[in-house]
Amino acid sequence: MKAIIYDKSHKDLLKLQEVEKTAPKENEVLIKIHSVSVNAADVRSMKMGIIPKNKIFGSDIAGVVEAVGINVKKFFIGDEVVGDLSAHGFGGFAEYVTVVESALVLKPKSLSFETASAIPMSSVTALQALRNKGNIQPGQKVLICGAGGGVGTFAVQLAKHFQAEVTAVCGKSNVAIMKDLNVDHIINYNEKNFTQSNKQYDLILAVNGNYSLSDYKSALTSKGTVVIVGGSLSQLIKSIFFGKFVFPGNKKLRVLSAKPNHADLQFILNLVTAGRIRPIIDRSYSLEQTGEAVKYVMEGHAKGKVVINVAESTKL
Repeated sequence: MKAIIYDKSHKDLLKLQEVEKTAPKENEVLIKIHSVSVNAADVRSMKMGIIPKNKIFGSDIAGVVEAVGINVKKFFIGDEVVGDLSAHGFGGFAEYVTVVESALVLKPKSLSFETASAIPMSSVTALQALRNKGNIQPGQKVLICGAGGGVGTFAVQLAKHFQAEVTAVCGKSNVAIMKDLNVDHIINYNEKNFTQSNKQYDLILAVNGNYSLSDYKSALTSKGTVVIVGGSLSQLIKSIFFGKFVFPGNKKLRVLSAKPNHADLQFILNLVTAGRIRPIIDRSYSLEQTGEAVKYVMEGHAKGKVVINVAESTKL
């Protein structure tokens, strides 16, 4: 089968080559991948030198079950599935992948493979940040820094679903998207810094950017919470090691370490199929163009999600 292999000697760090297609073990399924999306987790792992055992990145897949192990109970050959492989060694930048059945859920028939592959990691991250760490409540004022990316575009929609008043911080190129998603207030960081306003928020999601912890603290209400979701490595390190000193008292700082979760993914899929939220897909690439797709995500200006349509690629 064709796969994109990490190779640090290659100019794009990624190269297309033939690898062996593995048969599923007792509790595994073999998936013919139709689409896979690129996540910040792929980029961050490459930068940090955290390489999958099989050297194949890619976590968010959508495809069709081609074979099942003898102990698999949930899925049958021909089932359309979607899942996040990040806790199971990645492997999505390829024509096929074998993975334990617990990593997958059935793909709703109404969703295309491309749409489904854009959902798992980013949407579940946004949900866990808002609900689990942020304890979002109806009527709260919520600020989302980095609203234009994969996690951010889901976060603004989910915050609206939870009946919050949402302010999105994004670049000029994403303003139109925020308007389309019915965000209540938009701050174009090319023109204005949210710290220049006296407005305070009950919940701040730091999805991207490199603002100081004191910036977030000053923008919180007296019992507000800031959740660090991503952003620069320095921001994450400062949050982990110095957050408790900057945020004494009732203002809270929390750092999210998102984890794949069946119930959370199913919750999101139900919202998508009901038309309550939707993934924003910026660009799609072929499998052979995976290096270009990852490079584009690395530049940090993707509008929502970037998807690789594997099944279409292999027909060429």
